[in-house]
Amino acid sequence: MSRIKATIVIATFFAAFAPSASTLAGMELTSIDIAEGQAMDHDQVFAGFGCEGRNLAPSLSWFGVPEGTRSFVVTAYDPDAPTGSGFWHWSVFNIPASVTNLPEGAGTDTAPLPDGAVQARNDFSQNAFGGACPPEGRTHRYVFTVYAMPQDNLPIDKNASGALVGFFANTTNLGKASITASYGR
Repeated sequence: MSRIKATIVIATFFAAFAPSASTLAGMELTSIDIAEGQAMDHDQVFAGFGCEGRNLAPSLSWFGVPEGTRSFVVTAYDPDAPTGSGFWHWSVFNIPASVTNLPEGAGTDTAPLPDGAVQARNDFSQNAFGGACPPEGRTHRYVFTVYAMPQDNLPIDKNASGALVGFFANTTNLGKASITASYGR
């Protein structure tokens, strides 16, 4: 093998197994309801569009929060949706910095969000969590992400789209961590 090919192979290996930025920052996201690379169960499946789930946001807990964090954003996004732009299942912003977990079903009457937290409109056109419901015969990835934010409040309201919340979260965060689960039918 030539020296150039060997260098490329070594660089590719280290890039593939290098810790992500969120790991380097020390921030981690965990859940008792979903797991990295694993299929979601009935609880996180949408109730509608041919799907018959419980439509509950999974429990999420995070730690290793960067210094200077003043609030959090949590999103759930399907990059595999056949829309040309993915599908935003959930966006919650202005979660106070003192909060480091959300229970299963967060944002419902039985599990209200923390004071000050706001649910933006998802791509089901609801201010709520909208569970997985991919087209039949396909398995999709669902990326749940928590972002540590340097501001108390984003300059948007409940009418904001998931994409707009994602814009602020991705351009101003201090750190982030994700879990990517899947679901197919």
